[in-house]
Amino acid sequence: MKSVGEAAMAMVMEVQRQFDEKPHLLDANPTERPDYDACIAISTKASLREMVLPGAMVIFTPLLTGILFGVTAVSGLLVGSLIAAVQLAISMSNSGGAWDNAKKYIERAAPDSELQGKGSDIHKAAVVGDTVGDPFKDTSGPALNIVMKLMAVLSLVFADTFYAVNNGQGLLNLA
Repeated sequence: MKSVGEAAMAMVMEVQRQFDEKPHLLDANPTERPDYDACIAISTKASLREMVLPGAMVIFTPLLTGILFGVTAVSGLLVGSLIAAVQLAISMSNSGGAWDNAKKYIERAAPDSELQGKGSDIHKAAVVGDTVGDPFKDTSGPALNIVMKLMAVLSLVFADTFYAVNNGQGLLNLA
């Protein structure tokens, strides 16, 4: 979520820079074209940069756990990660969808109704909620599915290695 916000702010700053340098972009029939490549580069670089640390954590956590603490610890790590990630992914996807649906519901309401329709203060609040909800349902929720799969597959691929280290007890042999 934080990464999406930072990338969005960088994008806003780039768009503002382009409006400042090329004021005719705001005309009804602009004579200049926006620099789309700069915006694409910001988005691409931010997404790649912000995924390095979480990706490394997902890869190295089961590996280090298995090598240091053994097979039982990796099993516990996977069970705990699965339970936490499933709950969080479902919660984030559903709440993001609920915010989106609430905004759409308010937009369909008549101006003289209790919800006051599009453009009202209630609608403005729903737009703010939808701004939070979109990254929930579009990025954070689905990303947790990838985290679960990657940890499980890595643990399966390295299962023989974990078992080979001190007969599955790990380097620290705490069992």
